[in-house]
Amino acid sequence: MIGRLRGTLLDKQPPWLVVDVAGVGYELEASMTTLVALPAAGETISLYTHLTVRDDAHLLYGFLREQERTLFRALIKVNGVGPKLALAILSGMDEGAFRRCVLDDDIKSLTRLPGVGKKTAERLIIEMRDRFPHWKTPEAALLDGGEGEPPAGSPRDTLADAEAALVSLGYKPAEASRMLAGLEGEPSTEAMIKAALSRRMAG
Repeated sequence: MIGRLRGTLLDKQPPWLVVDVAGVGYELEASMTTLVALPAAGETISLYTHLTVRDDAHLLYGFLREQERTLFRALIKVNGVGPKLALAILSGMDEGAFRRCVLDDDIKSLTRLPGVGKKTAERLIIEMRDRFPHWKTPEAALLDGGEGEPPAGSPRDTLADAEAALVSLGYKPAEASRMLAGLEGEPSTEAMIKAALSRRMAG
């Protein structure tokens, strides 16, 4: 099991990134919460990882914070939630926001996420309460991590890359285009996606 990687960030094309570790390039998929907090290519990064082994592929997922990986692992144990949907959930809201949805029975916010219908939202709330009973206590700060700011840069085609990333998270192309309308001035693909997701969650 690969639990953590430390190396040089070679490339970042949401939702994918490549990390060079001692000459070996590891390709990982990550949530937008992690991607927007990463530095520019060429910088050294350290990621917590989760490896999924399938008959046709070995898939590696990367997380900047251990708390995010903990939530990811809990989410994929929920009936009907696979890695793709778990990343979409973590891309749409950070750990603290998800915790608040669970504690407040906020089905409406959860159903704004791609692939999350009412039944899935209800199941998430019930099962997450069982998996994280400490969330109910006032001192439960395990999943209250802050979001980093996206690095500035000059992306090749931020709008096209951002739309492709949103589609990969489960949004339909037309919906992704609407979410990105008016955001062309954002400094990077990650910033554009973050703004689009924030707008979507705000309704």
